[in-house]
Amino acid sequence: MTGPPILVGVLHDSPKADGGRTLEWAVRRAFAEVAASGRLPGPLEFVHEHAPGLPLPGGSARAVEDAFARLEAAGVLAVLGPGISDNAVVVRPLADAAGLATINYSGTEESRSEFGYQFQIGSLEEEPAFLVAHLASRGMRRIALIHDTSYIGRRMADFFQDACAAAGLALVARASAATNTPDVTDPVGVARSTDPDVLVTLGLWDLPRAVSVALRDGGWSVPASANSALIYGYIAPDWAREWDGWTYIDTVSEANPRYAALADAARADGLAVGPVLVGGYDMGRLLAEGVARAAGVTRAAVAAGLDRVKALPAATGRADTLMGFGVQDRGALKGQYLVVRQWRDGASVEFPTV
Repeated sequence: MTGPPILVGVLHDSPKADGGRTLEWAVRRAFAEVAASGRLPGPLEFVHEHAPGLPLPGGSARAVEDAFARLEAAGVLAVLGPGISDNAVVVRPLADAAGLATINYSGTEESRSEFGYQFQIGSLEEEPAFLVAHLASRGMRRIALIHDTSYIGRRMADFFQDACAAAGLALVARASAATNTPDVTDPVGVARSTDPDVLVTLGLWDLPRAVSVALRDGGWSVPASANSALIYGYIAPDWAREWDGWTYIDTVSEANPRYAALADAARADGLAVGPVLVGGYDMGRLLAEGVARAAGVTRAAVAAGLDRVKALPAATGRADTLMGFGVQDRGALKGQYLVVRQWRDGASVEFPTV
């Protein structure tokens, strides 16, 4: 391809051990597939920006704002990221002001706007109801909840409480813990005193890790479930082993043939397979198809092109999951893109029932 470059910004709002190589590999693969059809106007080029974002230790909204400003100044046609809900909300008005299509891969629907597109690697609003349905299917009626005090934890806890009430489950305890390096002694004690059928954690990955350690040290054997924070086990095998037996929400399924093919290709290139790699591939396909449908190589044309992407089969989620955008439709994934999985002996396996 000899046309003008398709300049894509990537906003990394949390540390990446590989510097973003895995995400770039996935997006490049997706673009190459669309380029093979002859519908792309030029070659893909990346501009990476790294920012310590919220609510991580040392992170700030200002760092994310500055990183977005650098991408805008670089002349990118679209942005992929951020990946954490707090930062996706920070970027939302910046994307609108710049007229710059930004596909975040966070969990909050509050990141959506005219130029704010969401690819749901988890969902603060939908995971709670999905998790409640899973627990009810296992006959668990008495639920003890511990959530962290982050935006993510608080929003999920509110939706979880609503879902429990709708399903007729008893939320016998709701306790909170600090966001980073939480002390969970008291919350776990409160939960244990209610004799629940299951203990649920909602929030960032530090919380379930602290709870798993407290359960082990306290000798309390209780079924445990969590939100998609446990996908952190893909990059922290020692944490995954601490979550042995926990069920949680994920976005990948071996029953999806597109996921299976992508996973094989990634492993052949020496890459670890997980929801972010798969989501990166699907975001790449959405963006590449948006560019292919665009009436020009401008920011406005690319945004309009994204609204024309419809019913693409996704590698994320179950085999019938579709993705696309449209007028006032800024959530990428349609259908059952959430999957219940369980950590067993350090490996994530799909749980047989939902």
